[in-house]
Amino acid sequence: MEDILRKFCAYGMEYKDHEGYTRDLVTLLPTIQLAYNTSKHPTTGKTPAVVEKGWNPLLPVDHLKKNFLIIHPTAKDFHDMWKRACDTAATCIAEEKEYNKQRWDNTHL
Repeated sequence: MEDILRKFCAYGMEYKDHEGYTRDLVTLLPTIQLAYNTSKHPTTGKTPAVVEKGWNPLLPVDHLKKNFLIIHPTAKDFHDMWKRACDTAATCIAEEKEYNKQRWDNTHL
């Protein structure tokens, strides 16, 4: 988790909602933590949430109605920020896994 946060901070990622307010790492930290806890890890093959609690929490996307026509702009902006943060976290996790694999391969092969 520490490496993911370090990478996220290094990119200086900031998101703006529809009103122009900037959302920084502090605002998105719960999102990053949830993305980390609900993504599979190569060592266990399970998510940390399943390992710790035995179940994955419901994500906000699980609560969105697929046929809902009118969505409040703030909710849509948060959903978009959430999606970008999850994608960024997934990318960071993939990069970290590849880095650790290469590091292990270099020292053990």
